[in-house]
Amino acid sequence: MHVDHLTFAAGPDGLKAEAERLGELLGAKFRDGGFHPRFGTRNRILPLAHDRYIEVVEVLEHPAAEKAAFGQAVRARSEMGGGWLGWVVSVADLAPYEQRLGRSAVVGSRHFPDGRLLEWKQLGVKGLMSDPQLPYFIKWTSDESVLPRALGGDLQLIELEISGNEDRVEDWIGAEVDGNFDGVNIRFTSPNGQPGLDAATFHTCNGPVRI
Repeated sequence: MHVDHLTFAAGPDGLKAEAERLGELLGAKFRDGGFHPRFGTRNRILPLAHDRYIEVVEVLEHPAAEKAAFGQAVRARSEMGGGWLGWVVSVADLAPYEQRLGRSAVVGSRHFPDGRLLEWKQLGVKGLMSDPQLPYFIKWTSDESVLPRALGGDLQLIELEISGNEDRVEDWIGAEVDGNFDGVNIRFTSPNGQPGLDAATFHTCNGPVRI
């Protein structure tokens, strides 16, 4: 089980401006990630150290965005002004989670600007929508050469601040968080407040940056 990536929904200025703003804060440049045809979204990504990355995503005026849970989730967060949508955990096998949650994973894909295809399966976006402190799960199915982690990166994700309840998150993922989860410090704040991913802190060449 691996803290795979973080998703940031673009605000009213759009995907390009949001990626540039975050890139300036982190001292790095986001790359064009391409279009998600099954979800009606597109993204820009920033590879991090330890096989992780950040994606900034925006919803498109596309029929798939009205049907797919991910498209709906991105639209809802963007209409709130944008910000952290959530965190994503990659696993080797989704079957135990499908059985426990009583639902099937959906296939996701993304076309790179150069035409290459990246594919995966994901599960739990509806859980994220109803309780934004929860991560959703992903299993990569494409060749290693096209996975985001193949791009490499120097920035390190060192902490997530989550407004919510540790017991609830541990029950959802089926593992103990216990302050440190897969090398990332998980800090729970405001257990009685609005649940969600409040902030992430990164180690950069200019020191720690909290977003």
